[in-house]
Amino acid sequence: MNLVESLRTHRLLAIVRGKDPAAALRTVRTLTEEGIAAIEVSLTTADALTVIRRARAELGPEALLGAGTVRSAVDAANAVEAGASYLVTPALVDGLEPYGVPVLMGALTPTEIELALARGAAAIKLFPGSLGGPGYLRALRDPFPEVPFVPVGGVDAQAARDYLDRGAVAVGVGSPLVGDAAEGGDLDGLRARAAEFRRVAAGGTP
Repeated sequence: MNLVESLRTHRLLAIVRGKDPAAALRTVRTLTEEGIAAIEVSLTTADALTVIRRARAELGPEALLGAGTVRSAVDAANAVEAGASYLVTPALVDGLEPYGVPVLMGALTPTEIELALARGAAAIKLFPGSLGGPGYLRALRDPFPEVPFVPVGGVDAQAARDYLDRGAVAVGVGSPLVGDAAEGGDLDGLRARAAEFRRVAAGGTP
């Protein structure tokens, strides 16, 4: 299953970032155990490339393990070499096509969306989603009915339900899902939040 197919099917992208590489790796492992299919490790995570490399070795070649906060072609090259199977950017980034992996490119305005699509984006990371909220996504669906949107930024369980109801193919969720787990915090809490977000993604209520 490719990235966009997984997003359409599972409707959830987990975003891991933290200052403790070992805890970040445990977080990736726990999310996988809890059935989260697509996981992004932000390059702002301490020793992020090692986290990605070790997670790839543990999870195998088919896992949807990506790198986030990719801001340059150099970031992309390093991430793909470490084992990232897709890239997530916070904004428009040039020069990512040669790496041969799907890109979830950050955009906010209609102009930025068009530019991201022209750069070959597989899907649009609507960021920061909290700036316009679910109503803004709904407005974008009229001129861009076929574009796969993934809102990111401030997406709690209720916002996730609202975005999905308004046409998002998936939502990207960081701290409302991960909490303090990637800093060495509570994994039981992470498991409980993962179950809640999976329930919401499947059509349930928060």
